[in-house]
Amino acid sequence: MKTVAMLLAGGAGTRLSVLSETRAKPAVPFAGKFRIIDFTLSNCVNSGIYTVGVLTQYRPHSLSEHIGIGKPWDLDRGRGGVRMLPPYQGREGQHWYSGTADAIYQNLDFLEHQNAENVLVLSGDHIYKMDYGPMIAFHEARGADLTIAVMTVPLEETDRFGIMECDEHNRIVRFHEKPKDRDKGNLASLGIYVFNRRTLEQRISEGSDENPRTDFGHHVIPAMLAAGDNVVAFRFDGYWVDVGTIDAYWSTNLDLVGPSPELDLYNDRWPIYTQSEEKPSVKFGPQAKVLSTLVSNGCVIRGLVTRSVLSPGVYVSPGAVVHDSIIMNDCWIGPGARLDRVILDKQTRVGSGAIVGSGDVAVANREFPHILSSGISLVGRASFIPEGAVVGRNVLVNSQRDETHFPPDGVVRDGLTI
Repeated sequence: MKTVAMLLAGGAGTRLSVLSETRAKPAVPFAGKFRIIDFTLSNCVNSGIYTVGVLTQYRPHSLSEHIGIGKPWDLDRGRGGVRMLPPYQGREGQHWYSGTADAIYQNLDFLEHQNAENVLVLSGDHIYKMDYGPMIAFHEARGADLTIAVMTVPLEETDRFGIMECDEHNRIVRFHEKPKDRDKGNLASLGIYVFNRRTLEQRISEGSDENPRTDFGHHVIPAMLAAGDNVVAFRFDGYWVDVGTIDAYWSTNLDLVGPSPELDLYNDRWPIYTQSEEKPSVKFGPQAKVLSTLVSNGCVIRGLVTRSVLSPGVYVSPGAVVHDSIIMNDCWIGPGARLDRVILDKQTRVGSGAIVGSGDVAVANREFPHILSSGISLVGRASFIPEGAVVGRNVLVNSQRDETHFPPDGVVRDGLTI
């Protein structure tokens, strides 16, 4: 039975703050040289799925440029391959995607044209390695209308997921979308679905203004359970992380610099493909010292870098110290600068002697305490930290800021926003 993958990649990712200000969340850099969406795309081709629709909406340009015709993933094919599917205005009243299911609904013609029998619906903003083959085989063997990949999560995190109750045969009997109470169990949906195409078409076409079918968790899955459809759970026990918050994004990146990370990027049996930048080899100067760090192509290191992740083209000047930080493409760290627990977006410059990430970890950001409260300071794209500036903890520096946006004494206290 032919399976077509549909990647939902249109989310704004507001919890990533300025990192998703000019790009869709799946296009955010990860682990130095990759983008978040690379993991889902690579899972598809490693699983033998070569027909992939990517549903874009918010800030699609960076994502579209990165994927292109799909050559790095062997998806540049005359039949099948990768297809970008943005919303469009047509004669039949098409409109912006109003939810996950609505995005699929507006592209039912694509699925029919591809003669899909199974529809593999995926999120383009999770970090994991998974062979979808066993899940699809399980779906077909059970004669399921819908199979949902699940894993157990801590009870305190259940309000972030769709939570399922199953019988002894792994048939789902109840579905709770992000429940506030914690008595529904801890079997969580991973946002990985295999649908029978005919059933999917029927259920998402049944919506109305009074009873919409625009979202899988809120509308479609409950409707399928109410209709008595065969909805089953497929248990996944591998590595899977939602990097939708600054804390999760930072910690998941830095987990990779440990001696034996749970996510193995160096395993040839399940490679992660990407659109690599053409840059020269890494260069270390005579004063360089690098410990427990991922260093991408084109970097020049002349200072001290410990437990950090450096994307392509980063320059670290003599005397500079970078620790517990994520530095994205083409950033420049000036002589004597010190960075600790910092995320720098692309093309940011840190002036000589500047200190970023110094102060009281417990002082949350005043404007965005739900985003920055663990001591991480975040600097937006193409900004300039002035020479000698001192930037505290949980500070947000928006994109394209320069010395004119900073206080005259260059001191940005803990929890402030520039």
